[in-house]
Formats: sequence, C-alpha cells, structure tokens
Amino acid sequence: MAKQQLLLIGHGMVGQRYLESLVALGGREHFDITVLCAEPLPAYDRVGLTSYFSGKTADDLSLVPEGFFEEHGITLKLNTKVNAIDRAGKTVTTNTGETLPYDKVVLATGSYPFIPPIPGNDRDNCFVYRTIDDLDAMIAASKNGKVGAVVGGGLLGLEAAKALHDLGLETHVVEFAPRLMAVQVDDFGGGLLKDKIQELGVTVHTSTGTQDIVDGETCTHRMNFGDDKYLETDVIVFSAGIRPQDELGRACELAIGERGGIVVNNQCVTSDEHIYAIGEVALWEGRIFGLVAPGYQMAEVAAEHLIGKAEKQFAGADMSTKLKLMGVDVASIGDAHGSTPGCRSTVFMDQTAGIYKKAVISACGKKLLGAVLVGDAADYGNLLQLCLNEMDLPGDPAALVAPVSDGAPLLGADALPDSAQICSCNNVSKGDLCAAIDDGAQTVGDLKACTKASATCGGCSALVKQVLDSELEKRGVEVNNHLCEHFPYSRQEIYHLVRVGQITTFDAFLEAHGSGDGCDICKPTVANVLASCWNDWVLNKPHAGLQDTNDYFLGNMQRDGTYSIVPRVAGGEITPDKLIVLGEVAKQYDLYTKITGGQRVDLFGARVEQLPEIWKILVDAGFETGHAYGKSLRTVKSCVGSTWCRYGVKDSVGTAIQVEDRYKGLRSPHKIKMAVSGCTRECAEAQSKDVGVIATEKGWNLYVCGNGGMRPRHADLFASDLTDEQLIKTIDRFLMFYIKTADRLQRTSVWLENLEGGLDYLKDVILNDSLGMGDELEAQMQHVIETYQCEWKSTIENPEAVKRFNHFINDTAEADDNLTYVRERGQRRPAYEHERIELVEEA
Repeated sequence: MAKQQLLLIGHGMVGQRYLESLVALGGREHFDITVLCAEPLPAYDRVGLTSYFSGKTADDLSLVPEGFFEEHGITLKLNTKVNAIDRAGKTVTTNTGETLPYDKVVLATGSYPFIPPIPGNDRDNCFVYRTIDDLDAMIAASKNGKVGAVVGGGLLGLEAAKALHDLGLETHVVEFAPRLMAVQVDDFGGGLLKDKIQELGVTVHTSTGTQDIVDGETCTHRMNFGDDKYLETDVIVFSAGIRPQDELGRACELAIGERGGIVVNNQCVTSDEHIYAIGEVALWEGRIFGLVAPGYQMAEVAAEHLIGKAEKQFAGADMSTKLKLMGVDVASIGDAHGSTPGCRSTVFMDQTAGIYKKAVISACGKKLLGAVLVGDAADYGNLLQLCLNEMDLPGDPAALVAPVSDGAPLLGADALPDSAQICSCNNVSKGDLCAAIDDGAQTVGDLKACTKASATCGGCSALVKQVLDSELEKRGVEVNNHLCEHFPYSRQEIYHLVRVGQITTFDAFLEAHGSGDGCDICKPTVANVLASCWNDWVLNKPHAGLQDTNDYFLGNMQRDGTYSIVPRVAGGEITPDKLIVLGEVAKQYDLYTKITGGQRVDLFGARVEQLPEIWKILVDAGFETGHAYGKSLRTVKSCVGSTWCRYGVKDSVGTAIQVEDRYKGLRSPHKIKMAVSGCTRECAEAQSKDVGVIATEKGWNLYVCGNGGMRPRHADLFASDLTDEQLIKTIDRFLMFYIKTADRLQRTSVWLENLEGGLDYLKDVILNDSLGMGDELEAQMQHVIETYQCEWKSTIENPEAVKRFNHFINDTAEADDNLTYVRERGQRRPAYEHERIELVEEA
C-alpha cells in the first residue's frame, strides 16, 4: 500500500514537536513527510532567543536532534515559503516554483509581530523581535548606535529591552497601557515591575503612545509622543503583540475567526478535513494561545488524530506563566486580575525588598483562583497546583502570600493528585512521573529523558524533584545526600568536617569519618575539598593518587590520548615575547594551536612524556599553569577597556589581571569563569560568567552565577557601584561561600537555583553578613592566596614527580605508534576512524 503524502508547513517549536510526536507514534509507516520551512534554519528555541545576545549560537538554540531528518526519512526544505494551497487539486505551490501534492496538510505557520500603524515605522533600523535574522540585524545596528527603544511593554517587549540593554545601548520601553505586562499582572504588580526594571538601567514610559517617527537631531530617529514630548533613539524594536499567520488559510477559504486565526476543532482539524492547524495560527473556541505549551499539546493531539487515534482532544490550556525578566521574577496564575464574581484578594507588598504578591480567593474562601508574583516567585509551583487542581486551601488564605520564615512549602508532593500537571510545557502529570519511576527512573535526569518534564523552560524542576523524592521514599528507596557508600555525608558536610577537624589527608578523613577504601567518587571529591581548604600541592604523595586523570597529569586528556597545554594568560594580556615562545613550542613539538573564547592559547597533541619538558620551557619563559584541567578558576576574560576603547569608563584589563592573579589556583566544586567589561556595552560577556564585573561611571557592577555552558543561565546583578576594594571583598566572600556550601560538581548557576532563599538570601549573607561569617570567609580566601603555587613549576622541580609522566619509570618513552595524525589547515590533528583505516590500507 502506497504511503500518503503529508506536508508540514512551518517548522518552528510546535512544528518540530509535531514531527517528534508523529514519529514516536509510527506515523512514518503511513506517510511520506515533507517539511516546508520559510526560514533558513530548522526549528530553534524562540523562548530562549535572548540568550543569543549572551553568546549562544543558532546551533545551540536548535531543537532538532542531530541526524533527525535523515534517520526518519523526512524531507526538509529550508527557505521555502508556501504561496498557495489548492484544496480542490490537493496541491501546494511554493516560492521556489514547485507544486507538491498532498493527502494531508498541517499548518504550523505560527504568528507574526504586529507593527502599529505609526507613520515612519518602516524607517531603517526599525525591527521586530521574532527570528534569529531579526536579532542579527539588531546586533549590527547597535554597533553604530547609542540609544535603543522598544515599542511594547509586554513579555516579548521586555525580552527585547533586555537584548538592547545587553548590547550596550541606553534602553527605553514605550508602552501605551498604564502598566507593564498588562495581560499578566495588575496595577500594583506592574508598578513594582516598572520600578525594578528602571533600577536596572532601563527607562520605562507607560501611558505613552507614539504619534510618528521622524529624523532625530542627536540620534537616527525621533519618536514623537505628543504634547511636545519625544524620545530620540538610534534603534527601534516593535513588540506590540502578535497576529496569527493565517494568510494561507484565508486564501484557500478555510474558516477564519473574526479577528484572525484558522478555526480548529478539538482534534485541531480545520474546516477542511484534510488540513490541520496547530500553534499560534490555530483558533480554538475563539482563542489564540500565544505560549509554547498549548502549541505542544495541539501538536500531540493532531499527530494522534492523523494516525486514527481520536481519543485525545485539545481542551484548552492553562496560561499561567513564570519567567525572569531582566533578572526580575514575575509570575501570573489563573484569574490574576480577580474578574471572577464574588472573589476576594489578599495582598502582600514590600516596596523596600521589591516584592509584590497577590492571591485571588474564591467567594467561599476555600479555593485559589489566581495569583500575581513580582520579585519573588518561589511559591509559584505550589500556588499553581492549588489553582489547577482546585484543591482546598491549607489554612489561612493570607499565608499564601505572607512571608514564611522557615521556607516550608505550602503543600507537599503527596498532596497532589495523579492528574496534577507538573510540567505545563510538555503536559506531564504527576501520574506520568510516577509511572516512569515505577519503570526504573531514579533521578531527575531519568525523568527528563523519558517524560520530557522540565526539559523546555525548566521552571518545574524543583517540583519534579519533590515528586521524585516522595515517590522513591514510598517505594522503600532511601533518599539521601550521601556522597557515596564510603561516606554518609554530602559534599557540604565533608567540607565542614575537614575545616573543623583540621584534616589534611584523605586517609585521615577516611579513618575519622568513613569506611572501606574509598572510590572514584569520594577520592577526587575529598581531594578537591582538601585543596580548597589548605591549598597543598595536588601531586604531593598523600594527594596524588586521589586525583582523576586530568589532575594527575596536570592537563586535559584529549580524544586521542594526548594532552593539552594551557598556560595562564591573565586577563587576555600577553607580551610579544611570550607569544613568540608559544609559537616556538608549538612548532618544536608540532602541536595544534587554538585561541580560545577565554583569551588564551591552547596547544593540543602533547604526549604525556612530553608534558614536563614543554612546561619547563614555558615556566622558564614566565608562564604559569592555567588550571584548564582542574575544578578551579579558568579564565578572566576582558575587553580593552579605558586603555584603548573610546567607550571604556574603567580599566577592565588591569582589573581582570588583578582578579585572575588573586584567584588563580583556587580549587572549587566546579570550574569558575569570570570576565570584566570596561563599560555597559559588555564586550567581555561578563553576564554569562560565574563572576562578571562591569564598569559604570559610578563604579563596578557585580554579576554572579551566570553560565554559558550546557545549562545556559544569565548572571544576576548582585551589587552595584562598588569601589575597587568593595569589589574584591565581595568576590572573596562569594567564592568562599560557594566553595563552602555547593554540592560536588555543581556550577554556581545550579548552586544558586538550589540555594534556599535564592539570590536574596545570598545577598544577605555576603553583603549584609547576616551569618556573621564575612571575616572568616575573607580570611580563608587570604590563606588560599598566600599559599598559591604554580602546580607545574612545583612538578618540574621535583624529580620524583616528573617520573610519573613516563610510561614506565625506567622508560624514556618513544612515540606511540598507535597515534595517527593528518594535516588540516596547516596544522596536525588526530585522524578520525575512517581516516585511520584509509591510511592503514594505503600502507
């Protein structure tokens, strides 16, 4: 039986979810699938677009697993826009001149940004905030501008404002409504949000409409507001709402809503039984859903219906949201505006702390109908479950928003019914999680892999963990934080035991607090703690055997078994003489050289026995180890700052060097990366680092707990207008508190997410010394600084230590015949498997 032809028109987040759902259901057995994508890129994460400004690439944002289309035999046509659908002939025509037949069509064309009909809205350097191409254009325009403005103060408008701010522009938000995020929050919440965003350096103009846009005198544009009020700006971004991309449906006379959108039923079928519509283009019972979660639900319903499963239906979606806008937590749940007849509200507001909470209670006083949270959204998960599951309130309704001194949750995971939706993005219920746990899932990672819970926005991760721990305990699985079978302690508890007991070796710690001989988990962990506390040379006899391969040989092992050489280049500043030495070493040992994102030169391909002789040359030339192999400070990236740049307001290079020299060698639970930018244009990308420092006219702004790695996280503004002395003191305390309290292999970003009390608690501890340990943290850091040693210098000066780099103690170690290389772009690199086979065959 011949397969039917399925055309998916549009390939965004919802379109990709549709393909994944259809493939999982066996749809490829019945359909040949062709995807027509108008953009030059396949599906990418539009929710995370802002991270593109922090260094994420299009590949990082991609939602398509590598080899997905090839593996499943799906045809993808990029840069292909559908011009028309011929319903009678069951064909579509494209801008490339093709005419494609179909049996079924799925419209996933999404929406387009609404641009207000303002005279001058089509001028150069006026953009929308929708695609990666839009972002590239904004980045290019910002390089020659000083001021940026966003028209629209909703969710996407504030995201766009953050983007302009990150690009170093003086940023303004122009909103016609009397408050920001008018759909999600009320007047009080919107007012507090406005105050907090303005504190971060963005000027907000509410109740302001733009009459026209003309030439400016000091900037490219002048936005006239009336009454002689105006704003001059170089870049304008329109983010005033969205409209369904329904022109194909209109042209082929599908049923269209009065205000747009292709009408669908509960199976997402349009008025033509052969055509489906999903996502923001679909109109269900008069509603367009502008969030990704409802789109995902539509995709799954449409996929099941296509293969003959009609049981699953789309029945609307909860539009509650939790997000962080420019570092400010904002959440909206259910009937946030209190429009339900007879409802009452209970409110908590602390303008000093920047917190506003409102709970909307039913007339009977027993049910939560909605909520607004600004500045502190820690209770979002609990409140959402109370609302969605129509659960009776646990006690006094005022307790829903009043401060809770002990931080206890309002309800536990046990109180939730199996039908409770834990992950709204991927429609995962508590019952789904329990079923996965019954099938063997024992970690959050296991649950994410098999259910996709917390895999999209991550907002439900804490609740997923609560359910996991609760269910494991019910099944008799002990839930603990023990490091391993040899030590019944967490890393934090091990740190305290080492400190208090003044323990300096693993054997002494094992004798006092452990059992057995130790393992590959506890040995390097305890070794790391010992190094953090006492800063002893890691290759001293008591410590050397505890280290993993990278620390044991003081270099990162590469895929071919060779090692990398990474000297420290503090702040990215290097003399010509030192550059020449690096070049000479690379030529002498035929090493692959690469300049890294952290402003260092990496040399790859050194055999283990070559490491001491190479490092002898580098140490003699004044280089030190860059600790690229260790859980320690890696780099402090810098721009050229006030030394050279006309925008620089402070000496970023000098400060970066000072910071890197101070914290080099500091051992920590995970690697640490830092950066110092000389102005708010942020060329050093400080806001994606564990510690980021940005110069302003008033001093230094300090950002913490950013991460540009596998779990990207924008850093939070921690302190503003710091003097040089205050900056160093604050970083000292922050780093030592992280080392003291974090779990094993926990980056600062994850540590902060799991720290009870979050950023406010951390500020209180570090800035206000609420625990009375500020002096102790500073003293501990001073000990690390005073006991610093270059680990490679200590190694090459120790003949016994050098012996470990030979294959055998009495072996001079000839070259390994198993290492095979090829030349590429003028350098040597390891041969891939197929290349090695070809070389052997040629020989």
